[in-house]
Amino acid sequence: MKLPVIKHLTNFIENNDEDFIVETIETLEDLTEVSSLKDEELNVIGELISNMYGAIEVHKAIKGGQPKKEALNEFMKRVTGSIDT
Repeated sequence: MKLPVIKHLTNFIENNDEDFIVETIETLEDLTEVSSLKDEELNVIGELISNMYGAIEVHKAIKGGQPKKEALNEFMKRVTGSIDT
């Protein structure tokens, strides 16, 4: 997951609508069913999907009253912590 990408997607959600991201995730998930995709391509799609899910989580925290910077930092700490263990 990349914080700049999640931050950008969070801004997109704020300026538009979360439904755009949800529908994009659904589209990308459906694309993973294409049997001719290479592992590298699947990895890129997976990274995009995880960043989009991350942006949705951050957006929910912001809607819950958390400041954006704090929501982003807390999310990344959670992600980093789950990777380290």
